[in-house]
Amino acid sequence: MAYQAEISRKNPGCFLFLVDQSESMEDPFGGGEAGRRKAEELATILNKLIHNLSIRCAKSDSIYDYFHVGVLGYSEDSCKPALGGELSGRSLVPISELANKPLRIEERTKKSDDGAGGVMDQTVKFPVWFDPYSKGGTPMCAALKEATKITQAWCQEHPNGFPPIVINITDGEATDGDLVAEARKLAAVSGEDGSVLLFNIHLSSTAGPSIELPGNGNKLPDQHAKQSRGKPWHTRPKSVVRTRVVSCFWWTSRSRWKTLLAAERLADGRPRSWRRSSTSSFTI
Repeated sequence: MAYQAEISRKNPGCFLFLVDQSESMEDPFGGGEAGRRKAEELATILNKLIHNLSIRCAKSDSIYDYFHVGVLGYSEDSCKPALGGELSGRSLVPISELANKPLRIEERTKKSDDGAGGVMDQTVKFPVWFDPYSKGGTPMCAALKEATKITQAWCQEHPNGFPPIVINITDGEATDGDLVAEARKLAAVSGEDGSVLLFNIHLSSTAGPSIELPGNGNKLPDQHAKQSRGKPWHTRPKSVVRTRVVSCFWWTSRSRWKTLLAAERLADGRPRSWRRSSTSSFTI
């Protein structure tokens, strides 16, 4: 049975994020704070995710390489690695190296419990690996092609590992070709434990409740989401164990960003013995 491999330092997991950086990502995010752009919200979430993964892979004074993580940005006419600083140009980076080489450390303010039933502002350190960017078109096919090359190399190097998980995050539609054909090529990449798992997350400017693994597109409030949902990317939306490609759409209306990822589940304190069962529990 596929998708049963243990996640360990010997057989690490792989997360590859494909990030839409087209001009439309400058638009407001329907589920964010007033004035927040999609690109800004996405960058904040990805940076939080990388930070949380680093913390969960920490053992005493070391960070164990349970995962390799990559971020590809696509805009204008190309797709390229989107991590900055010392990691610039790298497609995949071990989590220990990623944790130790942020682009910078910022100070940000967050709301915290004041211990008396109220809230107070608290200044926290916030590592940044990925900055928001938005320009030009949406070469999503180029991103899927690059992801195919990267995951093929990964599966050759880790033939017995858990298959790579690729998450495409976009607010629109491809402007450079047949998206479904490239998605199927990516989903056909495989190792001994199964083929690549490909997720699509749609960001909308329209406020509304989060929608997870919809059975049909009737309730999707955004036209681009409906168009993407209409493409034959998935076969069994409630279980990804035997599914190569799953199309997922999620947005929220109250500054609450949920992401359909396996990251925190995979890193949840037991990476050596973790077993995957169903996509329905993949929530961060």
